[in-house]
Amino acid sequence: MRGKPNPLLRIGETDHGNRDGEEVWALKDVSFTVEQGEILGIIGRNGAGKSTLLKILSRVTAPTSGRVRVKGRIASLLGVGTGFHPELSGRENIYLNGAILGMSKQEVTRKFDEIVDFSEVEKFIDTPVKRYSSGMYVRLAFAVAAHLDPEILVVDEVLAVGDAEFQKKCLGKMGEVAHEGRTVLFVSHNMASISALCHSCMQIVHGRVADMGETNEIISQYLQNVPTNAGAKIPDRNINNNAPIVIKEINLKSVEQNSEGGTRIRLHIVCHSTALTPFNIEWHLSSVVGQRIAFGSPQHFRNETLFSKIGLFNVFLEIDDMRLSAGRYVLDIRLSNKKKPIYYDCFNDAISFDVHMFDPYHIGWSYAPPAGSEYGPINFSDKIYIE
Repeated sequence: MRGKPNPLLRIGETDHGNRDGEEVWALKDVSFTVEQGEILGIIGRNGAGKSTLLKILSRVTAPTSGRVRVKGRIASLLGVGTGFHPELSGRENIYLNGAILGMSKQEVTRKFDEIVDFSEVEKFIDTPVKRYSSGMYVRLAFAVAAHLDPEILVVDEVLAVGDAEFQKKCLGKMGEVAHEGRTVLFVSHNMASISALCHSCMQIVHGRVADMGETNEIISQYLQNVPTNAGAKIPDRNINNNAPIVIKEINLKSVEQNSEGGTRIRLHIVCHSTALTPFNIEWHLSSVVGQRIAFGSPQHFRNETLFSKIGLFNVFLEIDDMRLSAGRYVLDIRLSNKKKPIYYDCFNDAISFDVHMFDPYHIGWSYAPPAGSEYGPINFSDKIYIE
């Protein structure tokens, strides 16, 4: 693909970033083999060429050079509502999308009830899909693709649009497909899903295959190139427009580890308030692959009340004696209403940090979460104060 001059330039302006004449390859020298029944995870940064690869494999896009050899029928889910007509109802789009994917009318009719039941949109099955949310689009599209009974199922990261329950359902379905001897190619930025589902993994960097092999090993190599985030001034983002208090800055002051395997984290949070407001600060700790580990809110658990100051003010949060195994962790910081289930401000992936010391007697997030909880049984103490 050749770079083109910027069409939005004003007359007389020069485009210093003009790449006219330079060839840019979305994929280059990509060669690999996927065996029957294998679940291959494909990871890489945005723009690495993952989605382009899936389009070529699905025969949506023809390669400039080279060829793809495919044995079996392919079902692809590459975009929200791919193959759907917005004016048609969900029922009509099941037949339309099924036909596009290679199913006969009799085959769609035979599996219609299963598709609708899996998608959980029965109540709106005769409603035009233009009135569906993006999550409902994905539910119906994935249900059709999954019930095609293809030899090869190709799934891009559109599943991220669905809720957690539906994502779990989809991952289970892909696992069933693989156990039946069929093949799955799965692109996602959710390393927990890749790790749990995929037999092998491939990392793409700048349109080339950087490495391919055992899933956890490839994920580890990929994450080593992701820098930690010690905090910075936070850009504008989607927050409660009527919020009387917001986060302006988050900084990681220190991460300390003691000889007994405990980790202490100190955070400095700069907030801005337009009125004296009672509020809570919540923190959520996850592994770098997205596995929930611990949650804390000093005010909520100890029934304390924090009051903001008008204008800018400092909040210092200390989380002590967390028993974490070696690895990288991510903290989300949230400001919530003291009396109502309302968030004033949420900042996900606010801080990331590494724990280097491994204590085999105090493994943190390696434990399975207790029944009914998404967080593991990790002990800690936390405290907070305002200046």
